[in-house]
Amino acid sequence: MTVTENGGLSIRRATIADAAAIAELVRLAFSNQSRPTNPPSSALRETSATIAAHLAHGGGAVVEIGAVMVGVVLWEEEDGALYISRVSVHPEQRRRGIARALVDQAEPEARRRGLTRMTLGVRLELEDNRRLFKSCGFEDKELRSHEGFSEPTWVLMERRLS
Repeated sequence: MTVTENGGLSIRRATIADAAAIAELVRLAFSNQSRPTNPPSSALRETSATIAAHLAHGGGAVVEIGAVMVGVVLWEEEDGALYISRVSVHPEQRRRGIARALVDQAEPEARRRGLTRMTLGVRLELEDNRRLFKSCGFEDKELRSHEGFSEPTWVLMERRLS
């Protein structure tokens, strides 16, 4: 992945050296969601070590303005699809198309791996996130529950690549 400029935003592949900054941004973004979730997101417990492990196993991309990281997406292959996770945008930089740019960066990675689908999980409480991902071409695939919950708590969404 090469660095691309998009309205002053630089998008590049995430590296292990980014792990601490990514963990900090993920925790900040998830702690500033539109509403609380039950159970609380595991993203709030991300550390440099957990992010480094994820990057070593899967990968991801970051968005920077200047030298400041303002967005991140992580990905890994799961069930024959590229599962994207931890889509995070700094609260002060939201509504600038950064989340959409991050999702779009995952598609070439899926194609590079020969995958025809991308998936992600969204909490049912976060209707604004669900609308965002629907506008990015994802559709609800399956309602799922977190451990210990009898009712669905999140939805697996899927985007088929043509």
